[in-house]
Amino acid sequence: MIEWGISANSHDAAIAVFKDKELVFASHSERFSGIKNDRDLCTEIVEYAEQWGKPDHIYWYENPYLKTIRQLLAGQGWKWSANNIKDYLKQWNINASITYTNHHLSHAAAGFYTSPYSEACVVVVDAIGEFDTLTIWHAKDNTLKKVYSQRYPHSIGLWYSAMTQRVGLKPNEDEYILMGMAAYGDDRYADRIYTDFVKDENYTFSQNLHRGCLDWAPDLTITDSFDIAAGTQDVYETLFLSVINQASKLVDSKNLVLMGGCALNCHANRLIGRYFENIWIMPNPGDAGSAVGAVLAHYKKHIPFDHAFLGYDIASQSSNREIVDYLLEHNICGLARGRAEYGPRALGNRSLLADPRGTDIKDKVNAIKHRQEFRPFAPAILEEHVNDYFDMPRNWTTSRFMQTTAKCKYPARFPAIVHRDGTSRVQTVPRDGSPFRQLLELWYEQTGCPMLLNTSLNIKGQPMVNNLGDARAFESHYGVKVFN
Repeated sequence: MIEWGISANSHDAAIAVFKDKELVFASHSERFSGIKNDRDLCTEIVEYAEQWGKPDHIYWYENPYLKTIRQLLAGQGWKWSANNIKDYLKQWNINASITYTNHHLSHAAAGFYTSPYSEACVVVVDAIGEFDTLTIWHAKDNTLKKVYSQRYPHSIGLWYSAMTQRVGLKPNEDEYILMGMAAYGDDRYADRIYTDFVKDENYTFSQNLHRGCLDWAPDLTITDSFDIAAGTQDVYETLFLSVINQASKLVDSKNLVLMGGCALNCHANRLIGRYFENIWIMPNPGDAGSAVGAVLAHYKKHIPFDHAFLGYDIASQSSNREIVDYLLEHNICGLARGRAEYGPRALGNRSLLADPRGTDIKDKVNAIKHRQEFRPFAPAILEEHVNDYFDMPRNWTTSRFMQTTAKCKYPARFPAIVHRDGTSRVQTVPRDGSPFRQLLELWYEQTGCPMLLNTSLNIKGQPMVNNLGDARAFESHYGVKVFN
């Protein structure tokens, strides 16, 4: 039995393939089409997924009927033609029967049924589903019971996206850049932002942010962007911590599962441990991850989920010894081997790696990727060494998918992976015998340094490298050796 979960026709499309109820493939459409944050499926990903067989059934990640009604009530007009999923899928000759799953249920199921917990509090914070924008669930005995919801137009996620646009970035895409900018600003506008937008302590807002807020504070100009970003992040963390506090009171559990696009705000995530002892965030908590969640919401059972390497497979040809020797001489190289990561973070299979100790490494990597200088880089570190080099936030003992920030104990020694505020977005690599783990072990053996700078292997404005052709294009474009 071949069943597909699909999230598409909105932003960041993805397919997850289940064969006899086992997850065998999951990837973003953008990796195959080459279009960053591609909203639609493409022929290439459909054909790759079909190597496991054509789908007998489709699970769609949201309810198009409810979505159409919400759009109508929001003044967007009657959009059923655009939301007709049966017709939409026919473009790729997908004619299987379809089951629809509510948007926030897909998020919650993706999180809980991939988590290590048999019971948990599940929190979903995103821009908007059909009507829900924030939900809290009690997960127990393989059932998900919604205990709280906030509904459109009030939305923490929509507000953060609106502020992303306000500072000149692209909403629904550049929110992580806003988070990076915050460390370079002063939060002097935080009180003003809170007063102007937040109506009360129940996360309701004084205006519908779905339409953006470009007219907010016309006295503030582009020169104030970093301070606006700092104020926005400050207010977000205030709201987020309030949500987590409320969740801890509504659901009696030591375990938290966090999902939705807002779960990618790794700097805010460091605060979760104040209220929960154990934390799980699926490595793909946004809408693309709901391709998996749409299916699991109906299976209602946990699946093994120890890693995020579920995408396109590049056969490995280079040895770790070759890679480490090259790094020792040249300091920087690319790595594209094995199955691509499912999620927005490069975790070792589609990565640009560098020695984190050099004073000029950060500038070199930024120059290669043509990134803004305020963008931080992550360290991938042998998990057993993390506490020797970082002050991990409360109740964050690991961070295997780069989901929180931690203070670096020796920022002067590792300038390439430390942000302006002294923190790093840490990836801890466990003793799992993986090729990337073995690479880090060999690097440590040769250098005494248990970490490498790890950032995504992609050409500016394009998705992460997917196949060998993409890797060679990167190599040619930037003159950086890419190993596979």
